[in-house]
Amino acid sequence: MALQITDANAEEILASDKLVVIDFWGTHCGPCMTLAPVIEELAQEFEGKAIIGKYNVEEEEGDLSIQFRIRAVPTIVFLKGGSQVHKITGAAPKSDIKAAIEANL
Repeated sequence: MALQITDANAEEILASDKLVVIDFWGTHCGPCMTLAPVIEELAQEFEGKAIIGKYNVEEEEGDLSIQFRIRAVPTIVFLKGGSQVHKITGAAPKSDIKAAIEANL
């Protein structure tokens, strides 16, 4: 299951030495809802290898959205060592997201 990322737990998650993948999404976003099961599948597939989580831009204070300059949802940010290494904006196919994860592990 994808980890729920909030402003309260983000700092600890970003400090991980594993690849961190954050799906920035919103409840009123159709493409976000389409992408949700894909993120869940990838979270299970890469459990123990990467941290895959979801950040709801509508429910959180927005600190993380501002930090990564999120202007549209869905946006998926890939982080390694706390630094952004890749970003996908829009509802990408599972194969593209999986390839980005594998390339950055």
